[in-house]
Amino acid sequence: MKKEIFSIKTIVAIGIGSAVFMILGRFASIPTGIPNTEIQTAYAFLALMAVIYGPIAGLSIGFIGNTLKDLTAYGTPWFSWIIASAVVGIIIGLAWKKFDINEGEFGKKKIIGFNVCQVIANVIAWFVVAPSLDILIYAEPANKVYLQGAIAGFSNIIAVGVLGTILLVLYSKTIVKQGSLDKE
Repeated sequence: MKKEIFSIKTIVAIGIGSAVFMILGRFASIPTGIPNTEIQTAYAFLALMAVIYGPIAGLSIGFIGNTLKDLTAYGTPWFSWIIASAVVGIIIGLAWKKFDINEGEFGKKKIIGFNVCQVIANVIAWFVVAPSLDILIYAEPANKVYLQGAIAGFSNIIAVGVLGTILLVLYSKTIVKQGSLDKE
């Protein structure tokens, strides 16, 4: 089965995925004690969608979903973190063909590869992109935003590592493997 990077299924996934990301971001997050920084289950879902549908879906769900979450939670979007969410989605999505989850296999080797990829994506997004853009766009103090970014990065690495891996393993078990159905 040829995987298309932008199809009707991908467009539908972006719409539904953005709504689910917003809901998870609003109602399924755990406060860390650092202002405006939470452990977000939404990133595990974003990783799942990026692995299934690719980089366009990952970028779009991260961007749109975080924008909707900010608008409904705070009344205004915080673009530095919205862009960081999109970065997480696109980086994980760029490896979608390597993981090839729709073949129904997601064993140890792919789990390790996925987690290396998600750690890289979260480090880039939360340790570099979000705090740097906070300083450039909003003139926030560096010590504050780099602390927030580090807390967000570590918590997202753990959330995606645990919940994202579980979601991907469970999803892969729902796929009928090619050649597994024989004619009797």
